[in-house]
Amino acid sequence: MSSSDQRIRKSASNVPAQHSLGLRIIAIYKAIKSACLVVVAFLAFGLHQEKNFDHLVSTLEHLSLADTNGLRWKLVQLLEQMGPGKFVAIGSVALVYAAIFATEGTGLWLRKHWAEWFTVIATGSLVPFEIYEIFHKFSLLKVGALLANVAIVIYLVRLAIQPRQGTR
Repeated sequence: MSSSDQRIRKSASNVPAQHSLGLRIIAIYKAIKSACLVVVAFLAFGLHQEKNFDHLVSTLEHLSLADTNGLRWKLVQLLEQMGPGKFVAIGSVALVYAAIFATEGTGLWLRKHWAEWFTVIATGSLVPFEIYEIFHKFSLLKVGALLANVAIVIYLVRLAIQPRQGTR
């Protein structure tokens, strides 16, 4: 076994076995969020092109679906208000968040102590905005995301403050 393999095993052994599953679940959650944001960025960069944007709006306008709550028309109106120029900014922000989530997920998957604190800070810093969003426009999805993120922060703080053997 090489010395780098031994260091990885020693680093991984610093996290008690009962927490490995929790870290893996959070890492997978962060990876899924990262992958979704990469898709959003890809689509946003595609909508920056006027012809793609116009095609999407036209397609939405001509869909023959029963739209009882007018969601499709609200989407068309929102897209027309934004215009294609804003999609570069949306794609760029999505990529930045994807990179943050990927960093968190990778660090947690590798059971790195710094990743626990990085995730606590990054996830915890968004909790006030999530609370505001719930009061601004309530949805069960927003409540679920808030509860998941609060649970992640509490879990990782409790894990991160536990004494560890060795140095990181």
